[in-house]
Amino acid sequence: MARRTKEDADETRNRLLDAAEQVFYDKGVSRASLAEIALAAGMTRGAIYWHFKDKVDLFNAMMERVTLPLEMAHGMPGARVGQGDPLQHMHAMLTGLLRDIENDARTRRVFEIAMYRVEYVGEALGVRERRQLAYERFTAVLVQYLDAAVDAAQMRLPMDTAVAAAGLQALFDGLLQAWILGGGFDLQATGHAVIGAYLRGVGLGVVAG
Repeated sequence: MARRTKEDADETRNRLLDAAEQVFYDKGVSRASLAEIALAAGMTRGAIYWHFKDKVDLFNAMMERVTLPLEMAHGMPGARVGQGDPLQHMHAMLTGLLRDIENDARTRRVFEIAMYRVEYVGEALGVRERRQLAYERFTAVLVQYLDAAVDAAQMRLPMDTAVAAAGLQALFDGLLQAWILGGGFDLQATGHAVIGAYLRGVGLGVVAG
């Protein structure tokens, strides 16, 4: 009986999180009300308060269910520099991230909420800090790959690898944001081509298809 009760509670909590995700997406976080979320879940506000302290707590729990795009890099094969061609590994990691994002509706939706449907004030500052930390870690991974590629090729780039990594990160993020906003292009294929062109442009040669 206790196990069934816990399963029921978990199911209720997930239904509330699913409803919050959709309402936050449709209305924005500041304009969404707990009454609307409860209605979307087919429950009462009391059910929300049983599981969550307030709307901020509910929002944070919704965010915690999803790994944001730049955070995904840390769990992907090839996310750490190892043996083999570092340029090929980095390019494969980046296009693999775009593929996974393109195929994951929840990640897309929550990323759009975090990007465009929440104000980074008050308690929501935690979301901004989380994105900033992910940005810094992602850029650091790119620097490691670029350093390894430069060492392997015994060459010098026309800029510091930290600058090249910042440009590559901005390109990746820009592609993702344009696609989220309805850019109407194949995210993985376009990313593969554009990232390859960027790497060639900074002097790192041709990345195989």
